[in-house]
Amino acid sequence: MPTVAIVTCAELPDLDSDETLLLEPLRARGVDPVAAVWNDPAVDWDSFDATVVRCSWDYSRQRGRFLSWARTVPRLHNRAGLLEWNTDKRYLGDLAGAGVPVVPTTWLPPGTHVELPDAGEWVLKPSIGAGSRDAGRYLMGDVAQRERACELVSRLHAGGATVMAQPYMDDVDVNGERALVYLDGVFSHAVRKGAMLDGPYEGDVELFKAETIAPATATEAELALGKIVMDTIEGEPPLYARVDVVGTDANLLLLELELTEPSLFYTHSEGAAERMADAIAAKLAA
Repeated sequence: MPTVAIVTCAELPDLDSDETLLLEPLRARGVDPVAAVWNDPAVDWDSFDATVVRCSWDYSRQRGRFLSWARTVPRLHNRAGLLEWNTDKRYLGDLAGAGVPVVPTTWLPPGTHVELPDAGEWVLKPSIGAGSRDAGRYLMGDVAQRERACELVSRLHAGGATVMAQPYMDDVDVNGERALVYLDGVFSHAVRKGAMLDGPYEGDVELFKAETIAPATATEAELALGKIVMDTIEGEPPLYARVDVVGTDANLLLLELELTEPSLFYTHSEGAAERMADAIAAKLAA
């Protein structure tokens, strides 16, 4: 029986509750799944027939160590090169350069003069981060909020982080974000995610922030954008990917392409965990 490591973090040694739904479908396909913490020195990664990154949600605070680990793991999904590219959101610039319609983003590296907008509503966050950590939503015309935005940028710069500034997409408050899930390059299902940021940065959040999730039916326009995004990924299709989009069908924009440790929302689509198990089994058989 082939053995597959399902990678997690020390805070979730038994996996996230959604990810545990994958275990029985894998066993039903003759695969032995083992939860393994990515930075546990006792784990022998060579002993697994495949290693699947799923719940390594603490990587952003130790990205260098995480990538060093990924480069040493054989038969890793998603592959280390994709993880390195995808764990810094400056990849959005690469996608925009390839013609993908991306939420407009301004990059503010440390050591450079920063001139924040003086009007409108903006999101500020580090280019290397996960969930809502170190992220805030600011009304730049409000003196107090603009001052807090400047404080966040200064603090992130002091820590060596590049800050990304994006106009807040008002449509999120009405229609939410739509997340399109792909397994082995094939569209599987979609969900609607409610707005995550409701104001300025208020301090560190937990490992992850609870989200409002509901099943969704992807529109033809969303699937078309998803295909454009997935077609930019070089080499064989990743085992899993999540394409997060915002806006209306007439003006859809990519918010993020998640290839590292995205929630795949198995509970919101019948058979989703089974489809993921099939994709893993197919990688083992290849």
